[in-house]
Parts: sequence; C-alpha cells; structure tokens
Amino acid sequence: MTIIQSIVLGIVQGLTEFLPISSSGHLVIVPFLLQWDIPPFEAFVFDVLVQVATLIAVLAYFWKDYYVILRGVVRGLRRKRPFETQPARLGWYILLASVPAGIAGLLLKDTIERAFANPMMTSFALFGTAALLVIAEIVGKRQRILEELTWLDALIIGFYQVLALFPGLSRSGATIAGGMTRDFDRPTAARFSFLIAVPIMLAAGVVATRDFVAIPNLGTILPVFIPGFIAAAVVGYLAIGWLISFLTRYSLYYFAAYCAVVGLIVLLIAVL
Repeated sequence: MTIIQSIVLGIVQGLTEFLPISSSGHLVIVPFLLQWDIPPFEAFVFDVLVQVATLIAVLAYFWKDYYVILRGVVRGLRRKRPFETQPARLGWYILLASVPAGIAGLLLKDTIERAFANPMMTSFALFGTAALLVIAEIVGKRQRILEELTWLDALIIGFYQVLALFPGLSRSGATIAGGMTRDFDRPTAARFSFLIAVPIMLAAGVVATRDFVAIPNLGTILPVFIPGFIAAAVVGYLAIGWLISFLTRYSLYYFAAYCAVVGLIVLLIAVL
C-alpha cells in the first residue's frame, strides 16, 4: 500500500463508517474498482487501524453523552438502583444492543472474513442496505425520541446490527433503519446508532489485536498507514455531525439510491 492509497482509503473509511452506505463494503469496492493489488496482511493492518480511528472520532464527538451515561451507570450501581435514571438506563441499553452482534461475530468469524474477498457478494449486500433504508422510510412513523427508548427497542436494533457484520450491509444504515422501524425520528435513530457503535468497535479491536501484534515487520509498514489513520479520524468526526444535520431535513432515500447504483455498477463489472 502506498501513502496515497492509505489517505484515499482513510477518507473512504471516515465517510462511510457513519454514512449509511457501508464502510466495509467500500473498503472492498474501492480497491477493486481502482485495481489496487493490496497484500491481504496490509489490508488487515489498515482495516484495524482505521477502525480505531473512527472509534476515536465517535468518542470525540459524543464524549459529553458518554460522560453523562457512564456517570449515571456508576451512580446507579452504587445506589443499587441500576435503572433509576434515564442516562443509566441508556448505558445498559447500549450494552444490550451490542450483545447480538458480539455473539454473531464470534460464531460467524470465518464466514465474514471470506465475504470480504467477494466483491459480488458486497454488491448484493449494498442492495440489501438500500432495501433496509427504503423500508425504514415507508414503515417508520418518526414520532419517538431517545428518552422513550426501551430495552426491547435496544435489543431489536441490536439484531439489525448483526446484518452489518457482512461487507456491503451498512452498520449505521441497518441500525438507523432499525431505530426508524421502531418509530424513532431520523436524528434520534442516528444518534443511538452512533452510541452503540463504540462497544462493538472496541470488541472487534480487541479480537483483531491478537493477530495484529503478531504480524512480522509491523514497524516498517505502519508509517505508510498513519496518514490514512488521521484522515479516517478527521473525516469520520465531520461525517457524524453532517449526517445528523442532514437527517433533520432529508430522508434516507438519497443513500438508498446511492447504494443501489454502486451495487449495480460493481455487479456489472464483476460479471463482465
């Protein structure tokens, strides 16, 4: 991988991790379309690093929210009333929403890894993302706010997050769609989607660290990846704010159309 490739893919990761168009899918599609022959071990290292970068982005953007949530959880445990306040309940709901994807990730690890080498499968998954976004717009009543979230809402949205383990099925897209099918308004669905991203990102990072540290000559390739890391963190932070603002005024149909068009282009190239 070159520095230019690192920066381009870092920008792609930062944008697509939070926009409902699938970051994992684009990290498969972009090298495929540009005919970049990136060695698998380099792609693995880069993927781990940019995931950490976007984790930093979401923590930086929502640090006040997480502070209030963690303080509520700790106070609730000290008082032996863990669900007494809304921030405390939200903290437990975030963990609950992370359980389905965490279990599925462990059980389907090999299947998921094979999917990352299949652009055609990614194109079909993009069609799936488009369908989820359209269904959310049609079904969702968009009447509820975050303070009305229940444990059942969190669990159902968590099952939507399982879909995003496969490249092309957007994590933010699936969970935002899941929130909207529970009748939350778009900004609320997006906000909860971003809040529940942290536990699953942390879990994925811990699992990947074992393979990451065992890679030979890691120190020689890391300098090439640092610009991509920075690009992913900065662009990811900006993308979060932009998407929340966008969803206060516009629908998910724009992203659904994008996913369908990109999926079709990749499918045609793969077939031809």
